[in-house]
Amino acid sequence: MKLGSWIKDTLSDFTQLFYPRLCVCCDNVLARGEHLICLDCRTRLAYTHRHEEKGNSFEQRFYGRVKVEMATTFLYFEKGNLTQKLLHGIKYRGFSQLGEALGYQFGTELKGGRWEDIDLLIPVPLHPDKLKVRGYNQAESIARGIGQSLGKPVVTDVLYRKTANTTQTKKTAEERRENVKDIFSAHNLDKVENRHIAIVDDVLTTGATLEACAKAFSGVNVKISMMALASAEK
Repeated sequence: MKLGSWIKDTLSDFTQLFYPRLCVCCDNVLARGEHLICLDCRTRLAYTHRHEEKGNSFEQRFYGRVKVEMATTFLYFEKGNLTQKLLHGIKYRGFSQLGEALGYQFGTELKGGRWEDIDLLIPVPLHPDKLKVRGYNQAESIARGIGQSLGKPVVTDVLYRKTANTTQTKKTAEERRENVKDIFSAHNLDKVENRHIAIVDDVLTTGATLEACAKAFSGVNVKISMMALASAEK
C-alpha cells in the first residue's frame, strides 16, 4: 500500500472512533467502502425492477391523461419501510447527497435499455419560496444522480412553478390534480424541441404532479417520459 493511501485510511479510521459515519436507515456504523447506506440495508430495499416493462402500472397511471413514452420508479414506498425513511431524510433532513446517491444507483439500473433513448432530465421544480427554506430541490438532487450515471444532462431553466401550492399529503386523487392544476409553465422551449425528456420527481403516487408538469409542454414537439425515485403503490 502506498504511504499516502495508508495515511488517508489511518486518519479515516481514527476519525471514525470519535465521529462514526452511520447508515441513514439503521444507524449502524458504516464499514469502510460503504456510503450513506450500509450493504445490509441496500439489500433489503424494495426495488421495483420494472423499468424495462412496457405498459407497467406506473405508465398506466397516465393513460387517458397525458401521453408518455415510458414511466418507472426505483423503489416501492409504504408506511414504515426503509424507503419511507430514505425519502424523509432526502426531503426533510437535508440529505441532498442521499438523493444524488440513490439517483446514481437508479441510473445504473437503467443503463443499456430503453431509457438510454432519453436526451435530458428535467426535475420537478420547487416554488422559489420553498427552495429558499429547504435550500435545495430534492428532485434535482435525484435527477443529477441519474444524469451522472446515464451521462444525460439535467436542465433546470425550462420548467418552472408559477405559484405555490399546499402539500399533496392526505388528498384524494382528484384533489391532488386540482391542487397542482396550471401551477407549472415552461420557457426556453428550444432546449427541448424535438427531444425526448424525462421529468423527474421524488415520489409517484397518483401521478398528478408529473401530469401537471407534462401539460406545461402542450403544443411543443417533445417526447415525455416520467421517472420517480419511489412509488407509493405496487
